[in-house]
Amino acid sequence: MVANLTTPLIGIVSTAAIGRSGDATLLGGVAMASVIFDCLFWLFAFLRMSTVAFTAQALGAGEPREIRALLVRGLVVAALIGAGLVALQIPLAAILLGTMGGSEGVTRAARTYFTIRIWSAPLVLANYVVLGWLIGQARARLALAVQIAINLINIAATAWLVLVLNAGIAGAAMAAVIAEAAGLVLGVMIARRLGNGRPPLPRAALLDRTRLIRMLAVNRDIMMRTAALISVWLFFTAQGARAGDAQLAANAVLNNFLLISAFFLDGLANSAEQLCGRAYGARDKDGFAGAVRLVVLWGFGFALAVAAVFALFGPALIDVMTASAEVRGIARDYLPFVIVSPMLAVFAFALDGVYIGATWARDMRNLMALSLALFLAAWLLLRSFGNAGLWGALLVHYAARGGLEALRYPALLRASFTGKS
Repeated sequence: MVANLTTPLIGIVSTAAIGRSGDATLLGGVAMASVIFDCLFWLFAFLRMSTVAFTAQALGAGEPREIRALLVRGLVVAALIGAGLVALQIPLAAILLGTMGGSEGVTRAARTYFTIRIWSAPLVLANYVVLGWLIGQARARLALAVQIAINLINIAATAWLVLVLNAGIAGAAMAAVIAEAAGLVLGVMIARRLGNGRPPLPRAALLDRTRLIRMLAVNRDIMMRTAALISVWLFFTAQGARAGDAQLAANAVLNNFLLISAFFLDGLANSAEQLCGRAYGARDKDGFAGAVRLVVLWGFGFALAVAAVFALFGPALIDVMTASAEVRGIARDYLPFVIVSPMLAVFAFALDGVYIGATWARDMRNLMALSLALFLAAWLLLRSFGNAGLWGALLVHYAARGGLEALRYPALLRASFTGKS
């Protein structure tokens, strides 16, 4: 959970550093670009998710050679995808920034950030694989160490480049690249140390046709599921951008609260991925069901705690993230939506982890598509309420994700462990 909590800090640190200038246009630019990267990299989060699930299943099934093979396969895929993103950066920037609909000043600032941070793509995706591989083996402390290193380096580099050298948005982007590179070096060193003394992997193990086909199928479905989820966040950000720079900046500040909440609660989802994946690999139905109950119950308790923190310290945190009085006022108006969100989101995150651990990727994909449709329907019904209606639709989406997965869960449990649909 703590390791996950550090994940959104790169965007948050960039936003906070630029926000100290009090310029809503610059803040909107870095916030827009940060959201784009969150969503762009998030699209390939299947690299982490599937690596956790398959590694945990291999651990439960007692297949140490497959555990090592999964890391190599994942890093190769991450390198290929990351290189592709760098090669396509010009059309990607044109499409993504154009879609966001920000003002000319905001878009110009966001483009500066984008053209530098895109070079971190292969590094970020490789770090997803390493993180998933460590979590899949229940080596959460090592995963935490890597994440802490990335974020401490990012904070130090951002402070130096932005606040000391006045490098502005370009400095914030360069700091992100430096931090991800350092994190990957540390992760690879840890992986090599864990593999010391073991024989080299045979080529047949790396290129096992059955395992490759299964990995690609699961990754495809998780990617499609994630694309539907990203569509919600891009739509949300785009609607805020069309309402003006101040509204965009306020929503971006509150979005950081949601990211903190999401990555915090997603720590329990990671636990579900590992525990359920291991039980699934060992064919232990009782262990699987017990893990699901624990994750949901503990998740709700943590959600209440997060909501309480937002209620007590939300206004002060808003003031830290921006010096603009106008942005602060707007953000405070919509803070109640953020306070309620963890209690609806927790079921979605917990059950996402269960579905990933069991590699129920096709069902998760289909249910996420239905949740997207419900979000858009809610927005159409509530759009007359402006930004409040947009936030209301987001809460509907949280509730739909968890509710639909809970309804489908009993049938999937029977089918996976007894062969009955």
